[in-house]
Amino acid sequence: MLSVKVETENQQTHSRVSAEKLADLVHRIGARGDNFLVVQRIPDIPGTFVQVWHEAGGGYELEHRTGTATSHVRTVVDSPDRVAALMTRWAREEPGWDAGTDWESAGIPEPEPVPELAKKIREQVEPRVRELLRGGYGTVRTLTEAAEDYLVKDGVRPVSRAQARELAERLWLERVEEQRGWTDVTDPDRLEGAFARLDRGGITARENFTCCRSCGMGEIWAAGREDARGFVFFHGQGTESAAAGHGLALYYGGFDDSAETTTAVGREVVAALGEAGLTVEWDGSPDQAIRLTGLDWRKRLVG
Repeated sequence: MLSVKVETENQQTHSRVSAEKLADLVHRIGARGDNFLVVQRIPDIPGTFVQVWHEAGGGYELEHRTGTATSHVRTVVDSPDRVAALMTRWAREEPGWDAGTDWESAGIPEPEPVPELAKKIREQVEPRVRELLRGGYGTVRTLTEAAEDYLVKDGVRPVSRAQARELAERLWLERVEEQRGWTDVTDPDRLEGAFARLDRGGITARENFTCCRSCGMGEIWAAGREDARGFVFFHGQGTESAAAGHGLALYYGGFDDSAETTTAVGREVVAALGEAGLTVEWDGSPDQAIRLTGLDWRKRLVG
């Protein structure tokens, strides 16, 4: 698999795709509302991406960037196979991945310098952004929005969008560097694997799903396959609890609303989590949440 995330104009997201899947996505674009792909690394490196635009009957406008606006370059390629090959070599970070390609500047101007945040403001906003980074599910965009909105009062915004973006990118890159040292399997890795197995087995399993329990219970019904037997999820507040070292509550149930199915789903969830090497607490009652305790919450960023 390629360690990239692909986003399409029609709002589909594909993470860690194969070279064949990436090629399929390139070949697919061209119809109205589905004209481009943006490919970023996992974890995301702000300002580093490769993207392509194609309209049926025309060429493929390929662009890539490695940080600054002046590094943003473009070319036109006449073959989807050539685009897919270039994108795949970029994803694999192959030396000379774009050999034989003539690039020109995309003409993107450098942004205006960003005023430094006042110390008092920075000391309030930075801990909140770090807290969200520890949760592990945010992106630079969502962290920027959180930083910009955090201290808003009576319509006054002490943090501009540009200041929020600069802060989010700096702290994001610090966390990316930190996680390079995580060479072992982490507890969030184990949880992700267990949820993936449950999802394949007919139990809709969603991480960091909605803001709270009530929203999650209302939306989980439409979140998975139509033939799913049941569900399990944890919400955004639960993520923050886990990241702060307070454990994680999981909510589960059967889609037929029976206590028997809910209990059976609970047993299946507990078994999958235990097999993954996680510490699980549950008394077997369909009215009680399943809890994960003793978590070392090192969630790898994707972006």
